[in-house]
Amino acid sequence: MSRGPLPSQICLLADLSVKSPGDKVRFLGCVTAYTVATATLVLCHSFPSGTDTAAHVDVKLVLESLTGEQVRIGEWVNIIGYITSKVLKDASQYAHQPTSSRNEVSVQALLLWSAGPMQVQRYEELLSSNKKYAA
Repeated sequence: MSRGPLPSQICLLADLSVKSPGDKVRFLGCVTAYTVATATLVLCHSFPSGTDTAAHVDVKLVLESLTGEQVRIGEWVNIIGYITSKVLKDASQYAHQPTSSRNEVSVQALLLWSAGPMQVQRYEELLSSNKKYAA
């Protein structure tokens, strides 16, 4: 007997690359691009240092509640959604890291909300310490 949907797993954006398609996740990311034609946000968060993961977030299910602020470049947003696929791209197309690879993860957003004023460093510390205790 089902007791409702499974809870989301809070994680750093960089950790999305180790999740499996179908996993329900919650994460924070900074908007780096928004494509209106496909209703896709690209979110990044370069933590821990040296990681290069981009989340391509399909926001079609939340379009009616989406605001201009939430798709603005540089805006920090929270996402709850499902991993739909993972792709390792050749980073030679990314000028800032020509010799490495970029992980790209696709996510179907169920909820999206602005992070508002926050201390990103504190968020990183909290999730990093939670990860250590979980291991």
